[in-house]
Amino acid sequence: MEVALREVHDSDLPVFYRLMNDPEALRMAAFTPPDPADHDVFAAHWQRIRASSAVVRTILADGDVVGSTAVYGEPGEREVTYWVDRARWGRGIATAALRALLGVVPERPLYARAAADNEGSLRVLRKCGFRPTTRTRGYANARGHEIDEVVLTVEG
Repeated sequence: MEVALREVHDSDLPVFYRLMNDPEALRMAAFTPPDPADHDVFAAHWQRIRASSAVVRTILADGDVVGSTAVYGEPGEREVTYWVDRARWGRGIATAALRALLGVVPERPLYARAAADNEGSLRVLRKCGFRPTTRTRGYANARGHEIDEVVLTVEG
């Protein structure tokens, strides 16, 4: 399978919206918007991201739009994020996409966050060189209560 990144096109946004409303994916991600189905909030979020200093890319697998990935935040505090279609989980797409994104964004350190029980995401991050640096607790909208979160860092 060929995994590639490209600039986000307007036509990608309906796919992202659909992916962000998969109940199982939301539960696994845990730290989500309060109401992922609010299309106006979704549209405003993507408009803000695309106008910011974030590096945002669409993930393609064999030419199909299957998710997004980004580096965002202030210098010295920038974080990575990614979202892949649940139907494509377990195929190495997130790992390949994150590795490609790290090649586009040379600055370090970069940070990542994942629910402590999200083994799939933690595995992707470790494969890409991220190492756990701390644990916190935070309110997870998708689960309706506080959960443990792992903060990871990739250096030089």
